[in-house]
Amino acid sequence: MASPDRLSAPAPSSVVFICGRNAVRSPMSAALAQHYFPGRLHVASAGVAPGVRDPFVDAVLAEIGLDLGSHAPHALEDLQDLNFDLAITLSPEAHHRALELTRTIAIDVEYWPMPDPTLAGGTRDQIMMAYRDLRERLADAVKRRFAVK
Repeated sequence: MASPDRLSAPAPSSVVFICGRNAVRSPMSAALAQHYFPGRLHVASAGVAPGVRDPFVDAVLAEIGLDLGSHAPHALEDLQDLNFDLAITLSPEAHHRALELTRTIAIDVEYWPMPDPTLAGGTRDQIMMAYRDLRERLADAVKRRFAVK
């Protein structure tokens, strides 16, 4: 397990973000990485299993001028190839799945445990705050991990 601010980490050229359903954490991470490091990283996202697109993700990304475009949640097996330098896992089940990949694929794996905002309850504003908190945590982690050293 590694943290996103690991100083000695090599600069990968390709990264796949993996979470449980590819509906919240991994597509949000991919959108942020593409935004902060355009053209420098080949970025993809996937889930352990496909989920359903989450409108709260669209709302909190729109607040900072980003969107997921035509993204549809999909599973890791749906990617055309798994030739990535780095897999960043954002949930325990995703981390276990990525570690299984290392048996047959040369890929580094980092675990960034992130809260699941879909578990937030309360008013719409309270739910949005949970998604905003995740967005900011992911933005900080992405900027720290991929900043040119």
